[in-house]
Amino acid sequence: MAIGRVALRREYFREKRDTIYAQGKMEVVMFRYPSGVEALEITNELGRMTVLPYMGQMIWDLMFDGIDLKMKNMFDQPRKAETIIDTYGCFAFHSGLLQNGCPAPEDDHALHGEMPCADMDEAWLEIDQESIRVCGTTEHVKGFGHHYVASPSVTMFESSSFIEIKMNVRNLSSAKMPLQYMCHTNYAYVEGAKMTENLPEGAFTLRKTVPAHVKPNEQWLAYNEALLEGRETLESLDRPEMYDPEIVFFADRLDRYAETAEFRMKSPEVEFFTRFKTSELNYATRWLLYNGDQQVGAFVLPATCRPEGYLAAEASGTLIELAAGEERTFTVTTGMKKGDE
Repeated sequence: MAIGRVALRREYFREKRDTIYAQGKMEVVMFRYPSGVEALEITNELGRMTVLPYMGQMIWDLMFDGIDLKMKNMFDQPRKAETIIDTYGCFAFHSGLLQNGCPAPEDDHALHGEMPCADMDEAWLEIDQESIRVCGTTEHVKGFGHHYVASPSVTMFESSSFIEIKMNVRNLSSAKMPLQYMCHTNYAYVEGAKMTENLPEGAFTLRKTVPAHVKPNEQWLAYNEALLEGRETLESLDRPEMYDPEIVFFADRLDRYAETAEFRMKSPEVEFFTRFKTSELNYATRWLLYNGDQQVGAFVLPATCRPEGYLAAEASGTLIELAAGEERTFTVTTGMKKGDE
């Protein structure tokens, strides 16, 4: 339970870095990037996290023990944007909420929906003896459309190398609303790392559709065919030349296998993990990409459905609907494993 609350206002953020809280092994610094985007840098005894409290509550950076957990990208700072594609350099963002994923040609929504770059209405910190939580809310309302409030949060702990990401969504309309959500964690590509999970062999299947942003070449098509036929497997990141364009796998209906799903990506130097309840997030995506500009080893993206757009989720029966006044909460624990953590 929080023992302290620190209210934030946009005008508090300046390009000059200001320490607004320091106690024990934790500290909070606020600043504004040259691009004008507000940021909070939270440090503990093991690392630091940078959060954009007013821009969809993106987690821009995450680092533990000097190891950068986020993908290699082309952005040296967050950019003011309305869609995620124009500032694709963060460690994690909230994808959805009315529509999610890569839109099919028949879809009319932006890549990953309206939430990633949402203009947050308010932001604050909740502080207790062992953690600091960044909280916020944004109200989405459209005339003749949907009306909801989204309340994301992210918690950093004093002596841990992992964080807890939450998203709460409540339907404020008198009518039902669709809900598609993905916790989109863009992990670093770790050469030679092995990916494991507490799912049975064969739970992940290769994506067979080709989104508009993917431009296949002959080598990529041949590699995908080999994966589909079982002549190739992809459990370790050991063939980077084959991951351009992206390679994507899906795992569906995870609650068939476990109440809590846990995924890991491990090399001799580092081990990353992600854990969540399958009663909340029943689908998982694995996204791999390696080229000169972007390198990502997103060993799992937890979600309520596959990220193939609104119409695909509707057709497959995986589109959640919230009744008037109904709410859902999603929780993901993710970071770097140390010892017996």
